[in-house]
Amino acid sequence: MQRIGSLPSDDSSPGWFHTSRLRQPRPPLIGDAQAPWVVIGGGFTGLAAARQLALNFPNDTVILVEAQQVGFGTSGRNAGFLIDVPHDIGAPDYIGDQANAKNILALNQRGQHILRDLVEQHNIVDAQLRHSGKYQAAIEDKGIAVLNAYRGGLEKLGEKVQLIEGDELKEHIGTSFYRKALFTPGTMLVQPSALVKGLADSLPENVKLYEDTPITAVDYGQKTTLHHPTGRIIADKLILANNAFGQYFGFLQGRMLPIFTYGSLTRPLTAAEQASIGGKDFWGVIPADPFGSTLRRTHDNRILVRNSFSFNPDGRHKPGYTDKVRQSHRLSFERRFPTLTNVEFEHTWGGGLAMTRNGQGFFGQLRENVYGALGCNGLGTVRGTATGTLLANMLAGKNESLTEFLLAAPKPNWNPPEPALSIGVNFTLRTGQARAGLEA
Repeated sequence: MQRIGSLPSDDSSPGWFHTSRLRQPRPPLIGDAQAPWVVIGGGFTGLAAARQLALNFPNDTVILVEAQQVGFGTSGRNAGFLIDVPHDIGAPDYIGDQANAKNILALNQRGQHILRDLVEQHNIVDAQLRHSGKYQAAIEDKGIAVLNAYRGGLEKLGEKVQLIEGDELKEHIGTSFYRKALFTPGTMLVQPSALVKGLADSLPENVKLYEDTPITAVDYGQKTTLHHPTGRIIADKLILANNAFGQYFGFLQGRMLPIFTYGSLTRPLTAAEQASIGGKDFWGVIPADPFGSTLRRTHDNRILVRNSFSFNPDGRHKPGYTDKVRQSHRLSFERRFPTLTNVEFEHTWGGGLAMTRNGQGFFGQLRENVYGALGCNGLGTVRGTATGTLLANMLAGKNESLTEFLLAAPKPNWNPPEPALSIGVNFTLRTGQARAGLEA
């Protein structure tokens, strides 16, 4: 028996969760259960895998297990961008190999289209999914250089892009803080917690979802036995869709980096406050510097600020850390919106990312009758949705070109041992945030 050494534990103040539709969670599993298919993780990847397995095997029961409540964990804590275009910061033009970039574009768009179709099919209106595009904005010279390089790379890929100068940009996003932005029209914006709640409530009838059901130990064999606080689940086939926590199930150990990033959400702006900034009523900005600030103006006229990072090796939140980052959020917010200094934050929270040193995730078979789609590297909304769906199709014998691309991709690199790992990652995070300058 392998005991699970760390269980998901997030802070209690995720803004997207608390400002979305109040939902009655499915009850935890009491006692024993058995099914041909068991999926661990109720985020974007797990929801997609469970849904597609249920559609591919309509006579089979699919058990989906979530340690917390759906929408409360990582999938409900991101910035709500469904990004289509690739962004390889290791390549001079941020695109790199054209064939690889085209596959990544197709994979991201696959995730987008799946989510868009489900929102329409199941009328998940509170997800607020809008095809708004995204602005990648810069204030410093190095950020402008990134935008120029990225523009060239995207044009080589045949993607539509538009460079918007600072004076005109204020008419779009209501702030004159930035000098320039690269607008890409293919991105969709959502209320992420509302979206995953809606996805969970629209699962096929042959999916049994158990929330607040942490897995505490696992026995592998011809069938897999999963232990939870009041019993066992026996799986003919197990699918791991729990990102960094897959390490505690015995796979990809020492290959993933649980990085947390942090967001704050204001109260709704008054009509006078909205008029003071102008701009569109719904938009999203990502920074030219990866350590800079992400911004959103939401459907209910709040402003999201997201920046600051921490390395949490056990994948769990650090108590009290949100108090430390709120000051950084405040400074970033007031730099961009000096007329809104009296607008307070209602929520500040952290959320985990399963990063890898080479930016590669894992897709495929982990051992006999155990499969995984793990390590989304910050693109869990679209990448997780696509890989969860493709994995379920692969298990039904429905291979396609994107499946072959994922199976042939490099696997996540090994990390250095501790304490060198923590020293190195923490140094990288500190220096990266310091060098972000005004982009932060």
